[in-house]
Amino acid sequence: RRPNDPINITPVLVDLRPINAESKMKVVGLTILRTGPDVAEPIPLVMACELSSYGFFQRSGVKEMLTFFAKTFTKRTEPGQRQSITHESHVVHCYVRSDGLAGAVTTDLEYPARVAFVLLTQLLDEFQQTIGDSWRSVSTAESVAFPQIEEYLQKYQDPAAADKVAKIQQDLDETTQILHKTIDSVLERGTKLDSLVERSNDLSAQSKMFYKQAKKTNSCCTIS
Repeated sequence: RRPNDPINITPVLVDLRPINAESKMKVVGLTILRTGPDVAEPIPLVMACELSSYGFFQRSGVKEMLTFFAKTFTKRTEPGQRQSITHESHVVHCYVRSDGLAGAVTTDLEYPARVAFVLLTQLLDEFQQTIGDSWRSVSTAESVAFPQIEEYLQKYQDPAAADKVAKIQQDLDETTQILHKTIDSVLERGTKLDSLVERSNDLSAQSKMFYKQAKKTNSCCTIS
């Protein structure tokens, strides 16, 4: 190159997919939330994440996005309803009980929805039995001690093994309706995910940048 020739700079976008492509974590996040007419936004009571396949500096951003998705989608899930919302390369399975206790589990596209909802049903039942009704007055995010959620996160990583438990337990019969939706269909008409992300007070500036960069590479929260 001659001294006066222009320098071509190629922009580099950060690849936010897990650094270990061979390690396919089927379940990446699990959250229990308080919902209901008495709270403006769902309150995450306890959360567990499996982020070992992400780079160290990506993990806080991924966790914030998982929390954001759990709150956004459970808010738009009716009491007694189960729905699976697909967004790019992952699915957020949401279940809101009639009493307002809710659960959200984020998985890859291949994870069986039936197993995901068995997980949520069992998790919320055990949470209620352990904590009682004290969760109804919790107003601080992630302030409830419930270490069993980590056990569920690990136990259900292998959907094949978990499915055997599901068949024995029969917690979710074949007549249970699971709604499968895209993110556009679950949001209010005219509402875009990008604008919700931008307006969210739960997401740091770093996480919002993470989301924008990931969207450019079409790999936001990719777990496979």
